[in-house]
Amino acid sequence: MAREIRLGGRLVGDRHPVFVIAEIGINHNGEIQTAKQMIDAAVDAGVDAVKFQKRTPELATPASQQDQMRETPWGYIPYLEYRRRVEFGAVEYREIAAHCAERGIMWLVSVWDEPSVDFMEGFETPAYKIPSAALTDHQLLRHAGATGKPLILSTGMSTMKQIQRAVQVVGKAPLMLMHCTSTYPCEPDELNLRMIETLRNEFPAVVVGYSGHEVGLVPSAVAVSLGARLVERHLTLDRAMWGSDQAASVEPPGFERLVKYIRVTEASLGDGVKRVYDSEGPSMRRLRRTNDE
Repeated sequence: MAREIRLGGRLVGDRHPVFVIAEIGINHNGEIQTAKQMIDAAVDAGVDAVKFQKRTPELATPASQQDQMRETPWGYIPYLEYRRRVEFGAVEYREIAAHCAERGIMWLVSVWDEPSVDFMEGFETPAYKIPSAALTDHQLLRHAGATGKPLILSTGMSTMKQIQRAVQVVGKAPLMLMHCTSTYPCEPDELNLRMIETLRNEFPAVVVGYSGHEVGLVPSAVAVSLGARLVERHLTLDRAMWGSDQAASVEPPGFERLVKYIRVTEASLGDGVKRVYDSEGPSMRRLRRTNDE
């Protein structure tokens, strides 16, 4: 059985190029022009898709946090009001869809609740991302899976038992699992990249990817060497911008390097079959004293 999944017109899996997503998330801070600039930066970096986040603030924000006050660019306001300020609606998403079509890049979203799934059904996105925070929301998993679109499920702050249960709940819906650690930014000793191999062994029919929240680029390339077939990193125009995800994000020049590192890594892995390359011929003729067939 092929370990692959279709995202729009692309196949993602072991026999296909690594699929790279620039996670814009809410790093746009509610500004559609900033979002468009980030889409442009992602296109210039050579990524395969950009991703946003869709929430119903009243449902996705825990009741205990809704009235907590927070310093924001809009002043000292309740946390729920902040969540509303950074949420895009139908007008903005139509602009996003048009801009992505114009730039020729795929786009998708993380859905945090069932009304957000229903809302996004009005747009032709190729899949739904389920954030780590919702991995145990089995009703959301079933609701998103019922659309028939592939699900990309992040596994941060989850036990293996919870992951196994989520996979069971998803059932036969096309599924990709993303290893990640939900710390922003994440220290190297908590990245636990070998979990990519663990997930591949535990779920042999499922495509496994990596959602990175670390500072730097090297671990994301290492993730590819361990079998990640999709890599997702947060994009920002400037890590000094206001917002909780900015510090764990990659600026445009870094994203260009990241894509290059990933392409070099996948090209370097080869197929594991030992062979003598034609390029080795001059060295072999110059340096080898004996020839043993």
